[in-house]
Amino acid sequence: MGEVFLAEVLGTGMLLLLGAGVVANAILPKTKGFGGGGGGAWLLINFGWGLAVFAGVYVAFKSGAHLNPAVTLGLVANGADNFGGSAALEVNLVNTLLYLAAEMVGAFLGAVLAWAAYKQHFDEEADPATKLAVFSTGPAIRSYGWNLVTEILGTFVLVFVILHFAHTPSQLGPLAVALLVVGIGASLGGPTGYAINPARDLGPRIAHAILPIPGKGSSDWGYSWVPVVGPIIGGVLGGLLAAAIA
Repeated sequence: MGEVFLAEVLGTGMLLLLGAGVVANAILPKTKGFGGGGGGAWLLINFGWGLAVFAGVYVAFKSGAHLNPAVTLGLVANGADNFGGSAALEVNLVNTLLYLAAEMVGAFLGAVLAWAAYKQHFDEEADPATKLAVFSTGPAIRSYGWNLVTEILGTFVLVFVILHFAHTPSQLGPLAVALLVVGIGASLGGPTGYAINPARDLGPRIAHAILPIPGKGSSDWGYSWVPVVGPIIGGVLGGLLAAAIA
């Protein structure tokens, strides 16, 4: 259990360090990547998050590299006997909570490290929403119901397709998951910024609230439930449908 906890913390931490890092590079003032230009910056962010997943999955191989409560709960809904990885912990309440806690801790720590890497750029004058966007997602058009639908659909695709990777002979492993995340971002990420991961959004949002960032403004707690509830629903639905058609 200790190895699984550490693997999920390190893997999710790597995911957030590199994922939040690519957003910071694209949108914070005076970075080398600032001003990549509209769609180009969006694609940079999509590929950056995909590569962040790629790295995180390799780091967390012992735990099965969930890195995401929606994946953990999707496996529970799918009726899996164990959570995967070399440790192959049994699916039960205690082990489920272990995964969820590790993912939250890792996401928080990864966001703090991303802030440390870009600390001087966070200190520069910028719109508060820009600084928050490095840490957590927000809707392009705020409509909680439809934003929830987007997060449900994006996470459903993530979990449903990941569960089908086990039935294919490609052996692409982490690369397949990374490309899937890029595809979800390019196709379904526009409305909400595609959290598709409760820990990825909530852990860094807590870090944003705590860290001493000049001019950071609100952490937008009014929206914070959407990228938590939506991915949980989407992940469970993905796990249930994958089980139903297996």
